[in-house]
Amino acid sequence: MNVTFKNVSKQYKGKYALKNFSSQLENGIYGLLGTNGAGKTTLINIFVGILKNDTGQVLINDVDVSKLGTDFLSHIGYLPQYPQFYKNFEVMDFLKYMCVLKEIPRREGEKRAKELLEIVNLSHAAGKKIGALSGGMRQRVGIVQAMLNNPDILILDEPTAGLDPQERIRFRNLITKFSENRIVLLATHIVSDIEHIANQVILLKDGQLLKQDTPQALVSGIEGKVWHVAATDKTIDEKLKRLKISNMMREQETIHLRVIHDDVPDITAVQAKADLEDVFLYYFGEGEQW
Repeated sequence: MNVTFKNVSKQYKGKYALKNFSSQLENGIYGLLGTNGAGKTTLINIFVGILKNDTGQVLINDVDVSKLGTDFLSHIGYLPQYPQFYKNFEVMDFLKYMCVLKEIPRREGEKRAKELLEIVNLSHAAGKKIGALSGGMRQRVGIVQAMLNNPDILILDEPTAGLDPQERIRFRNLITKFSENRIVLLATHIVSDIEHIANQVILLKDGQLLKQDTPQALVSGIEGKVWHVAATDKTIDEKLKRLKISNMMREQETIHLRVIHDDVPDITAVQAKADLEDVFLYYFGEGEQW
């Protein structure tokens, strides 16, 4: 399975939400990384057919999805950013209902739903109403419904928003488990969601592709641009105005800064090892501290 985006663009009131986006995806996990408003959800909505692109093409195995009709949807599993659940539905009844919508035969659908609930550790909740579940449990129900049709492509839009750290870890592990022999496209602005699970990261800014590469290659690309800088209460304001700072830590009278800068930013600067969060700040930080 491969997916190709060719010069895909979308405008709203004369402003580009997505501009000449081109990319190729094969089996694996792709982290779609960008700030809020970068165009991630627009790209996903075009991909799943909710929006129509103004220009460009989306192809699956070199066939334009517009020519596949509703058959295209059989390849897709989708968890939107704000999934809407019927809160009075019991979990299993909701999944049976989703099987009907996905045209999955009843016995096959029930068997698949039970298997998936076991995988996500929700078998005990099959008879509970969705409205009584925690946010993390509802997200696990969401990924189960996305996987019911055993899709070739799994699309997740900000899937860990609002989850506590333990649920975020659990969800990331599930994504890895479900990634075998399929394309997983995970849109997020949270670096930790993809840092250790993505095979490739797609950086999207103002609707345009900045970079697409492995996390390791992206990190290597900014080596030598991350620094530790020392400040005091007297010098901190000047450095906050001048430098792109990702972290600060006070140790007695010294304030330790982690700084992103193309060259030596300060006489106290010592080079630090870069990570994917530094990549995010390097490309998306605006220079002025917020």
